[in-house]
Amino acid sequence: MLQKPSGGAGSGTAAAGRRPMSIGAVLSLLREEFPEVTISKIRFLESEGLVEPQRTPSGYRKFSPEDVERLGYILRIQRDHYLPLKVIREHLDALQRGERVSLPAAAGPPAQEFLDGGEIDLERPTAARIGRAELLAATEVSEDQLAEWESYGLVGRAADGSYDAETVTVAKIVADLGRFGLEPRHLRAVKAAADREAGLVEQVVAPLRRHRNPQTRAHAEATAREIATLSVRLHTALLQAALRSAPS
Repeated sequence: MLQKPSGGAGSGTAAAGRRPMSIGAVLSLLREEFPEVTISKIRFLESEGLVEPQRTPSGYRKFSPEDVERLGYILRIQRDHYLPLKVIREHLDALQRGERVSLPAAAGPPAQEFLDGGEIDLERPTAARIGRAELLAATEVSEDQLAEWESYGLVGRAADGSYDAETVTVAKIVADLGRFGLEPRHLRAVKAAADREAGLVEQVVAPLRRHRNPQTRAHAEATAREIATLSVRLHTALLQAALRSAPS
């Protein structure tokens, strides 16, 4: 049996009792921890075989408490680890068999850590990549919208067509901004500014990276992290100052 995840949807399930629930009730329960989850996302996970609710004679889905716990566990793994659905399915199957399995480290720190002065880790291990269908499901946008993001250079994929953890993060933020009416054309300046900042960092550390001494090359990476972190903090401070000075 799947190990019950702590907090969030797992604790909410216990409070909901043992009665089968409709997809609407499941959505309300999951949104306590996952505000962005939608009915279409739950249906997508079902279509991928990650959860199998029972059906009434009239075709309505009925989710057991175990189904809800499983959904919460899946959403938590996607949010914290950016794992492909195939890997998540294999992980869940191993848990069902009673095997002791562990998950890889989370793909990266939340953006709030940057705002609070946290350091950007340029050396963290690369998280597992995901496919296009999974990126569409994670961001809950259409194929046309994703293609538009790519045309503006906001989102890019690897040669094999997959997307890495940083791209997933960018795509989710672009999707969130879109809900406020900000379109890709509005975000071109942000992308251009990030590219320029990356170029400035590279100018500073490039000579150090080419050095024969391994300690000097390690210093280059530490320097890049520090400059990148300061750049993010400067951008945040300037944006907040501009908003405070804007006419009301």
